Amino acid sequence: MGNILWSVDKKIYSDKEDHTLAITGWAITRNQSECDFILYGSGKELFVPEPSRCERADVAKDLKETKDIKEVGNVGFTVKIPEIIKLAEEHEKLQLALRAGDEKEIIWEATAAEVKDFCEESLIEYHIDEEQITQESILTVRGWVVNQLEPDEIFVQGTDGKVLECTITRQRRPDVEEAKGISEEEKRNLGFSITVNLENTNDQNICICFRGKDVQKIYTVNVKKIKRENTGLYQQMKLLSLKNRQKNQEYIKKNGIGRFIRYVRNSQLKDGDQDYEDWLKDHVAFRKELKRQRNAVFSYSPLISIVMVVTDTDEQRLKSVIDAYTEQTYGNWQLCLADACEGEETGEFLRKKYKKEIRLSYKKVTENNGISGNLNASLKLAMGEYVLFAGQEIIPEPDALFQMVKAITEKKADMIYTDEDEISADGKHYSEPEFKPDFNLFRLRENNYIGQFWAIRKEILEQAGKFDPEYDGAQDYDMLLRCSEQAENIVHIPKILCHPMKAENLITEEQEKKNWEAGRKALEEHYRRAEVSATAELADKKGWYRSHLTISGEPMISVIIPSKDHINDLELCISSIEEKTTWKNYEIIIVENNSVEKETFVYYETLKNRYPNVRILTWKKEFNYSAINNFAVREAQGEYLLFLNNDVEIITENWLEEMLQLCQQKDVGMVGAKLYYPDDTIQHAGVVVGLGGVAAHVLCKLPRDAEGYMGRLRCVQEISAVTAACMMVKTSVFKAVRGFDEELKVAFNDIDLCMKVRKYGVKIIFTPYAELYHYESKSRGMEDTPEKQLRFSREVNCFRRKWERELLKGDPYYNPNLTLNNTDCSLRKQEKNGD
Repeated sequence: MGNILWSVDKKIYSDKEDHTLAITGWAITRNQSECDFILYGSGKELFVPEPSRCERADVAKDLKETKDIKEVGNVGFTVKIPEIIKLAEEHEKLQLALRAGDEKEIIWEATAAEVKDFCEESLIEYHIDEEQITQESILTVRGWVVNQLEPDEIFVQGTDGKVLECTITRQRRPDVEEAKGISEEEKRNLGFSITVNLENTNDQNICICFRGKDVQKIYTVNVKKIKRENTGLYQQMKLLSLKNRQKNQEYIKKNGIGRFIRYVRNSQLKDGDQDYEDWLKDHVAFRKELKRQRNAVFSYSPLISIVMVVTDTDEQRLKSVIDAYTEQTYGNWQLCLADACEGEETGEFLRKKYKKEIRLSYKKVTENNGISGNLNASLKLAMGEYVLFAGQEIIPEPDALFQMVKAITEKKADMIYTDEDEISADGKHYSEPEFKPDFNLFRLRENNYIGQFWAIRKEILEQAGKFDPEYDGAQDYDMLLRCSEQAENIVHIPKILCHPMKAENLITEEQEKKNWEAGRKALEEHYRRAEVSATAELADKKGWYRSHLTISGEPMISVIIPSKDHINDLELCISSIEEKTTWKNYEIIIVENNSVEKETFVYYETLKNRYPNVRILTWKKEFNYSAINNFAVREAQGEYLLFLNNDVEIITENWLEEMLQLCQQKDVGMVGAKLYYPDDTIQHAGVVVGLGGVAAHVLCKLPRDAEGYMGRLRCVQEISAVTAACMMVKTSVFKAVRGFDEELKVAFNDIDLCMKVRKYGVKIIFTPYAELYHYESKSRGMEDTPEKQLRFSREVNCFRRKWERELLKGDPYYNPNLTLNNTDCSLRKQEKNGD
C-alpha cells in the first residue's frame, strides 16, 4: 500500500497568462510527511513554481473515514506550469510527479503533441445550457462560449455545410466570468441564445459552430431527438422505462393497475390541464386502499357520533347519505338522526330499511324547536368521544371517518375539517371543489369557509355549550366559532372527503337576510368572548362579514421609505400619504441611498419644509435593502413600523387604521396591504411560500374587483408572507427577530422576515381594505442585468438553504392540491415517477 494518496481534478490552459497550464487536485501522505512536486521534461528535472495549497473539505471527510488519516490540512493544490507550449517544443514528453522520501508518483504526463492539442482545444470552450423546440418548429439553444484569444464567431449550418438563417443574441454571463476568473477589462458577452425556424430546413441535425482564429468547434443539435422527446408518447414511454420499473411496480402494488393506466395516460398533462372529475378519480381512495383501511387497527379507536337533523322526506336522498356511512372503512361510528319531518314516513322508512343497523340512533322530534333545538335533540343521542356535524345532504367519501381517526391518533386533533366539492342531484357528477387552507381564524371571521362537515372532541363541545336558538340560520357558524375558541389543535385534512348535494335554494330572500344577520350577531358574540373590542357588519357578499376592530390609543407609526433619485415617484408617494391619510400620529423616514441627481437633494429640503413629520436619513454604503431598513429602524420612534416602497400611491384614506387595528391584536405581528398595478389589476394580495419554487404573489393580474379563489382576494386572512412594498410590523416583534437578513440584499428579504415572524409565534395578516397602487420596480429597476440575475440566483439559494424544511412542508395557508407552477390556484397534477 503506497504512502502517497492523490487525485488530479482538472487541467486548465490560459493563453494570456504566460501560456500557463494549471493542474488542480489534492495530495497527502499517509504518514503526514511532506511531499514535493517535480516537473520532468524528457526525463530531466525542470523548474516548476511552488504550488499553492488550500483546504479541501470535500476530500477531508472521506480521508478521515476511509483512509484513517486523523489530521487533514491543506491537501488541495494548484500547480502552474508557465510557457507550456515552449516546453512541449523542447521536450518530447512532460511529466509531473509527487515525491515523498524514496517514493514517487507520476500524477500527470503527456507527449508534446498531446500538450499542443490540449492547449489548442482549450482556446475555445463552450457549454449548452438548454435546447428546446416550441410552437412545433422554433428551435432555441442557450449556453455560453469562451474564446481566449479574441471575440468568437457563432454561426449555424446544416449537415451539408450550408449556413442557415437564424437569430443570435449575446448577453453577459457573470457566473461564467467568475468561474473562469475573467478580469474586469476582459469581460464581454459570453452567453448566447440562438433561435432557428425549423420550417426553413429539412435537416434532422443542425450544427452550431464556434470559430476562433486557429480553431473551430462544432456542437450538433439532434432535432429529431428533441422533437420526439416533446411528444406525449415519449413522456409516457419515459415513465414506463426500466429506470422507473421499481417505482412503477410499487405504484401498481399500492394503487392497482387501473389507476396506474390512468396515471400514465395523464402523465403529459400540465398543472391546470386536467378536468376536475378526471383529477378526482386519481385522488380518491381506490378499492385496494379501502380494503387496507378496513383491516387497519388504530392504537385509539374513538366512537364518532354523526349528528344530523332530517327535514327532507326524500327517501332516496336520505338512503344515499346513510348508505355512505354504512360503507365507511372505519366502523366505530354512531349515526344520530333527529327526525324533524312532518308525519311518520321517515321513521317508518328507517325502521324498514335499516332495522338491522345497530349503529343508527333515531329520535322523532315531536315539537319542532327550530334547527338549533333539533340539533340539540340529535346531540342528546351522541355517545361518542367525538361528534361529527354533517348536513343531511352531504355524502361522505368511504374513507372520511378513517382519515379523521387517523388525524386524531397521529396529530392529537381536537377539531377536524376537510376539503369538499358538490355532487349533482343524480349523484353522477362532481364540481366546484373547495380546497381550503389550514385553520385560519381571521378567515373564519369573514365567513364560514369550513362548511357543514366537521368533527369536534366531545368534551370540548360540552365546554362550548349547546346550539343557541338565537343564532338559528347561522347555528353552524356560531358553533364553529365557539368550538374553535376552545380547541387547541385544529386539523385540516387536505382531501376531498365529502360531497354536498346540489339542491335548489328554497330559502326566501327575507329568511336569507335573517340568517345572515344571525351570523353577524354570532361573530360579535365571538369577539366578546375573545375579549376583542370589535363590531361586525354585513359585507357586500351574502354570507360574508366585515369586522371593525377598535384601535387602542394613538400609537405612533414610523413610515420608512428607502429612496434613490426618482423624485417624481417619491413626490406622488409622499403627497398621497400627507393628503389622504386620516391617521394623525405618524412620521415619515426617507432613507436616501446613493442618489446622483442634484435635484433630489433640493427636493429633500423642500419636503422637510412642507411636512414637519418628514425626516431624511442618509445611507452611504452600497445598496442593500435589508441593511438600509435596519438602519432606519434604529432611528425610528414608532411603536409600529410601516415599510413602504417609494413607487406606491395611497388609495384608501384610512389605510393605516385598517392595518393598525389588525397589527394591534396580541397574536399578530405583521400586516400586509392590497396593491394594484396602474391598470387596476392585482399586484399583491398575499404571498404563497413555495409558489414558483421559492415564493410568489398569488392571483396576480386578476381584475381589481375579482373575488379570487374561494374569495381570498376580498377577505382578511392569516397568510404566510406579505410584500414589504407596504408592510406594517410591531417594532417589538421586528427587533425580537433581529430585523431583515442583510445577506439578502434585494430579493426575498421581506419573505425571509415573514418566515422569522411566524417562527417567533405570531401571525401575519393580509387585509384587502388597505389599498395602494404599486408602480413596481420603477425606482429600483428590473432584474435585467447579468449581475442582478446572478445576485438574484444567490439570494434564491440563500432563502432555500434557510427555509428548506418549511418549503418541503408546504404553505399552511395554501392547499397542497393547488399548483405551485402558476399563480392562478389551478389544480396540481400528480407528480410522475422519474420527475
